[in-house]
Amino acid sequence: MQKLTDGIILYHGSYCEVPLPELNKCAANKDFGQGFYLTTSREQAESFVKASIKKAIAIGLIDSDQNYGFVSSFQYNKILSLKEYIFDEANVDWLHCIVGHRKENTFSDIVENMKNYDIIGGKIADDKTNITITTYLLGGYGEIGSKGADSICIGQLIPERLQNQYCFRTQTALDCLSYKESEKIWKV
Repeated sequence: MQKLTDGIILYHGSYCEVPLPELNKCAANKDFGQGFYLTTSREQAESFVKASIKKAIAIGLIDSDQNYGFVSSFQYNKILSLKEYIFDEANVDWLHCIVGHRKENTFSDIVENMKNYDIIGGKIADDKTNITITTYLLGGYGEIGSKGADSICIGQLIPERLQNQYCFRTQTALDCLSYKESEKIWKV
């Protein structure tokens, strides 16, 4: 897992340009909780554009004929007082964190502990992996949190192929981002 270093460029894919991220506009119940999500992979950010457009159309934020979105880029300017938690790999702790944030009253101790961090990073559980996470949540691999269910789920995710994501959870974390530009992505 790539660590956040001073000056690193991060990307965000959306149905709109995002020059100034706002936490109150960020959805809750995502992998690492409510926050502004970025990745070091421009391609990954582009893949989020399509999903973002679908969601925005479904809730009436944009017209149903919008066939473009944006990849916004930011430079990260690290400050020492930030509290970061980076999952180095897609392991049991990572899985429990994601499941705890996606499903209320599941792994509540982990969710509570994660509130102490400004930024959480780790592998991404995206639309390609959603069926595996959903099967896990429904008990399809066994009891949630059991060693067997955890092992099967992580094995199904093929964690070595997963990209990274960083959730900027606080205003202090967002203040470390310098907006660079947004590029319009057509025919998504």
